[in-house]
Amino acid sequence: MLFPTRLATAVAAAFAALLLQPQSEAFAREIVAFPQPYPAGMIVIKQSERKLYLVTGDGRAIRYPVAIGRSGKAWQGEATIEGKYMRPSWSAPADVRRDHPNFPAMIPGGSPRNPMGAAALTLSLSEVAIHGTTASMRKSIGAAASYGCIRMLNEDVVDLFGRVRVGTRVVAIP
Repeated sequence: MLFPTRLATAVAAAFAALLLQPQSEAFAREIVAFPQPYPAGMIVIKQSERKLYLVTGDGRAIRYPVAIGRSGKAWQGEATIEGKYMRPSWSAPADVRRDHPNFPAMIPGGSPRNPMGAAALTLSLSEVAIHGTTASMRKSIGAAASYGCIRMLNEDVVDLFGRVRVGTRVVAIP
């Protein structure tokens, strides 16, 4: 557990980094009508739309653009958020190490090369998370591009991070 001053410093650094990457209006998160039968507080990932919805209730949700798993890597089903981490370190999963043998085994949190970006919400699925991205991978948002994780713009994952808790239900549908 981080001490309050270290936590405040980490959060301030994450927000400062976000100021350097303004959100494109083409990818802006927004509150939208969501008349589907999911309870408030649940995350719904619509793979075909490349969108993540945080259900707010009263037939509405916050919609975020995302990148999903590439062909053969996208997951469907239910999970829960198991952990919440600001500026997490990243250890390359076996698939990534196989495809990119020159990648370092671990990239520390806060590194501009860290594919987890500003924050990560780990899921109850092996090696799958909802997380931010690097500056060079921002262009993947809206595509099927990951090894199974759900990538978000850093400013969006920080927003989502503040709205959900450990135990939040997540469902991914086609």
